[in-house]
Amino acid sequence: MTEEHITTPYDSGVYEDAAPRSVVVLGSTGSIGTQGLDVIARHPEHFTVTALAAGGAHVDLLAEQAVRFAVPDVVVADPEAARPLREALDERGAHDVHVHAGLDEVDAIAGSGADVVLNGITGSIGLTPSIAALKAGSQLALANKESVVAGGHLLFDAQTRPDQINPVDSEHSAIWQSLRSGTHAEVSRLVVTASGGPFRGWTREQMKDITPEQALNHPTWHMGPVVTINSSTLMNKGLEVIEASRLFDVPPERIVVTVHPQSIVHSMVEFRDGATIAQASPPDMRLPIALGLSAPERLGGVAAACDWAAAASWTFEPLDDEAFPAVDLARRCLNASQKHTAVLNAANEQAVHAFLDRRLPYLGIVDTVERVIDAMDGELRDTPRFTSVDDMLACEREARARADAIIAKR
Repeated sequence: MTEEHITTPYDSGVYEDAAPRSVVVLGSTGSIGTQGLDVIARHPEHFTVTALAAGGAHVDLLAEQAVRFAVPDVVVADPEAARPLREALDERGAHDVHVHAGLDEVDAIAGSGADVVLNGITGSIGLTPSIAALKAGSQLALANKESVVAGGHLLFDAQTRPDQINPVDSEHSAIWQSLRSGTHAEVSRLVVTASGGPFRGWTREQMKDITPEQALNHPTWHMGPVVTINSSTLMNKGLEVIEASRLFDVPPERIVVTVHPQSIVHSMVEFRDGATIAQASPPDMRLPIALGLSAPERLGGVAAACDWAAAASWTFEPLDDEAFPAVDLARRCLNASQKHTAVLNAANEQAVHAFLDRRLPYLGIVDTVERVIDAMDGELRDTPRFTSVDDMLACEREARARADAIIAKR
């Protein structure tokens, strides 16, 4: 075998002397955004931050980020946050920073043509910035799973070249890395790992009186409230099955979910010869974020590696579909249509917010989502694909309204 046959993109050294990559960070004050900026701060020779975007709830943090990274443009989705952000910037002497406001401005900054756009926005409002980034030719480091789950073909149709999306979710980054070990035709199954959340091993009977405080106490990861609740119900695994199927073009029946409470193996790829390639590391989102920003090059000093000199045990358990029906519900939606998965996501968001507001019991989250899907099933099958983003948003509004109506009756 010649050297060129065994050389990988990581061996090429093509980026060693390259100019720093320009980066736009969407959702900069959230979990993904702050960790992404931490990675960038540790590698200033590799990246230049050209813009930040956030919802507007944390203007002081956003102003501090803008000053620290000498960012020329900052966007807040909430127009009412523009004035306090301007004041926060002026207090720090950042008079030259341009402040923009509104969702259209988030889309505009996402489509500004940066080398990389890190999309850490939570919710389906992250779809249009993802599309804008792809259309502008930027590499999209995607942590907004709703872009794939709700957007479907609308997202992928916006690509200007193959391999333009770098997955940032730890599970999909693990699969993405493991897939380098073989061709698509050689893949037998994708294996998505789940921590099991705070209620691993519980029965549905035991879950009847779960409180928001209990559900927000995740044993492994520190995430935003919606994502944390999704992790507790395992709806996040259902969404990740949908995302994995669409990102890697693997049918849902060839995607397996296994419970791995240590959260060291982030996902695996099983090949047709029986070999399984896994990506393993201590749980730290900076690793998949860094690779999403720098691929195909790997940065140094991003996160701690496994301590192979210390005794450790990794366990894998089957998923309890009776206690956690969300994954099966997601598979059903994935097999039905793109609109079904958008409804799944929208109805779930409404149900999660209702639970956090104590208007819905814990078991009512997935039950509400299933009732919405059942109620809309016929009309979704009549026109299974979206014609536009507006079409998708209209479908989501209907799903949210139906979920709200069900929740109100409870």
